[in-house]
Amino acid sequence: MDLNTTHHPDMTIITVGEARIDAAAAIRFKDAMRAATANGAGPVVLDLGNVTFVDSSGLGAIVAAMKQMGGERRLDLACLTPDVAKVFRLTRMDTVFTIHDDLRSLQSRATG
Repeated sequence: MDLNTTHHPDMTIITVGEARIDAAAAIRFKDAMRAATANGAGPVVLDLGNVTFVDSSGLGAIVAAMKQMGGERRLDLACLTPDVAKVFRLTRMDTVFTIHDDLRSLQSRATG
């Protein structure tokens, strides 16, 4: 799974470089997220701007990534494409995650 991690003083931004988080990719996604978040602290923002499709397995993998980070760390989501945002709304997972429209305000807060 192609994940790009950028560390900021106040947060870590992880960008998913693939178009799908589905049953075929769910385990690779969870493993890559575990590795990307293992040694960090503070909140993580998952940039889903490149992701155009998430199925129930992919949604479960994102929830599992949040849980494996532990209760003291937060996983937010950003840049959801319309189809992915619809999945989060229909499953009411938009009430579980904080969802940011873009990264600009987050990055300016992190560097400002």
